[in-house]
Amino acid sequence: MTRQEKDEVVKNLSAKLNENSIFYLADISDLDAENSTKLRKLAFKREVSLNVVKNTLLRKALEAAEGNYDEFYDVLKGNTSIMFSEVGNAPAKLIKDFRKSSNRPILKGAYIEEAIYIGDNQIDALVQIKSKEELIGDIIAILQSPAKNVLSALQSGGNTIAGLVKALEERKS
Repeated sequence: MTRQEKDEVVKNLSAKLNENSIFYLADISDLDAENSTKLRKLAFKREVSLNVVKNTLLRKALEAAEGNYDEFYDVLKGNTSIMFSEVGNAPAKLIKDFRKSSNRPILKGAYIEEAIYIGDNQIDALVQIKSKEELIGDIIAILQSPAKNVLSALQSGGNTIAGLVKALEERKS
């Protein structure tokens, strides 16, 4: 790879880091061709972009990007792949599901909306992160719940009051 090609890779990777608020770094070494293909197909199906990158080029891209990625420099050893996604927990779920049949990929680190997670021990916490759509749905459900309870009480109370009034009228007669 020529110097110009390396500079182009760093520039493109840096731009992609600036555009995405979610990325994961993982080690997919020791995967044979068949498992590597399965992982890539699963990533494509789940809308996760998976690319293998050279550590030195990734470090230069992280340095050139707009965020503060200093904590990732220590994990840039060995084989590194980068996963981009629109959903914060999609790559974590991908890793966890794939590891049911393999011992890889191993999570090196993750960047989600300005929060940095380092180490494979963070995988369970990352799987539990909710997407924006899930959070909005939860908030709507919470806000609707009291209103539904009030309407339900008013409707059932209205029927009870009407029934009492009718019973009282019949009693007078």
